[in-house]
Amino acid sequence: MADPITIGIIVLYCIVLIGIGGWASRKINNTEDYILAGRSLGFWVFTILMVASICSGMTLVGVSGFGYASGWPGIWEQIAVPLAAAFCITIFGVKLHRVGRENGYLTLEDYFAHRFESARELRGLSAIAGITVSLIYLVGQYTAISIVLVWLFGIEHWQALIISGIIITAYTVVGGLYAVSWTTLLQGGLLIAGVIGITPFLIAKAGGLTHINQVLAGIDPNLVQPWFPSPVYAPYAFATPEFLLSFGILLTVGLACAPHVINNVLAARETTYFKWAPLIAFLVYLVVMFLVKFAGFAVRVLVEEGTLVLPDAVNAQDFAFMYGVEFAAPNVFVWGIFAVIVLAAVMSTTDRLMLTIGTMFSWDIYKNILHPDAPDAKVLRISKISVFLAAGISLILAINPPAMLAWLIWMGIGVMLSTFAIPILAGLYWRGATTKGALAAMSLGLIGSGVFGYYHQFIDKLPVHFSLYSVTLSLLAMIIVSLLTKKNKPEVLDATMTGWYIFRK
Repeated sequence: MADPITIGIIVLYCIVLIGIGGWASRKINNTEDYILAGRSLGFWVFTILMVASICSGMTLVGVSGFGYASGWPGIWEQIAVPLAAAFCITIFGVKLHRVGRENGYLTLEDYFAHRFESARELRGLSAIAGITVSLIYLVGQYTAISIVLVWLFGIEHWQALIISGIIITAYTVVGGLYAVSWTTLLQGGLLIAGVIGITPFLIAKAGGLTHINQVLAGIDPNLVQPWFPSPVYAPYAFATPEFLLSFGILLTVGLACAPHVINNVLAARETTYFKWAPLIAFLVYLVVMFLVKFAGFAVRVLVEEGTLVLPDAVNAQDFAFMYGVEFAAPNVFVWGIFAVIVLAAVMSTTDRLMLTIGTMFSWDIYKNILHPDAPDAKVLRISKISVFLAAGISLILAINPPAMLAWLIWMGIGVMLSTFAIPILAGLYWRGATTKGALAAMSLGLIGSGVFGYYHQFIDKLPVHFSLYSVTLSLLAMIIVSLLTKKNKPEVLDATMTGWYIFRK
């Protein structure tokens, strides 16, 4: 059970979040304000929102757990994940921000409906697929938050889920993207400062990187290699060269096209932000990711040497960063501050996911498909109800988490990659991509990810991440069907800036 000082700091932090939500609610006058914060996000709020939306519970809980279990072969993750932020802002964001502002897009589905001239079919399929994959991903986030709260307060998993659900839902429902973006600025700042501040002490407590590498090599020499040899010889040794290739594509492109990430580009105030935001987002997140991975290494050494003991749980490695920080913290007050930082990291994506799910249902399905004449006030009310329901459904699904959080997160990203990557890339850059091609690519990608994911999980392990197979199916479907079907109107392609360029005056 956490001490009174830690509890007090955490309660104060939660009160601040809810207070920001209340402040943000006064800035909301219509649905655009709720969904996109009135397209008013400044440079740093936008950049940190991009980083934190990608960050998720995976950064502190999953990344350190992955480092604890698999050592250096998983280090490539530290490059691919920050690269996702730069990829999204540059390859997707430059065009989408400009055409979104010119055409009044509120969501990625607005772009799909316009570019592929499919106001109902593609919009509906994209929204349903987006809600599905976001729920999968959201389950992973609530699982991460639960891990932190269980560790802090010694409560049951279901109790931790309820507490986290109430707090996050409260400020997200009332404040929309205004609340999400400003709470994320606070959470992101805490995360960056905290990881940079505490991780070097944890590494030093474990004897420094040289000693850490010596101990890891004593456990398994391959733990200090750039990858594990093929074929896989142990459950932790899955990061083989072929897997890492698919892993890089999964994280870089899959995270970039995730609905809760890509929609952020529509909310930036100025196009000029897209010049420096990719580099800053990449470098900031790169430092954080490397330090968290090293923390996982350090905790593995402390456990091997008997200095630290992780809980007796099937997902014990997911507690690595928290137990390591607790061990390295010099006093109770500092420990309380870092308890908040850990909590901030796992909350920073959850609120954005909930808002994304609510938006896709209220705007893309309810307003644009079911009730086109619905007044703005009713759409706004449906958005808030949808956010509340998204929290409830994901909390129920999170009751029985997997043994390793990273696998649940990667599954969600895999479905996102398979479903959205090809339609977005082809839509933005290939004038030959057609409506039926996009429908086929999205459908086969979604179905294929389910089939190959099921095969990998329950029948036989695949040599690469399952999403590589399903995204290949999506690519083939887009090319073949587009070549055989009617092209979209040239004026629509011009209006949506479709072509082999990123920026055009």
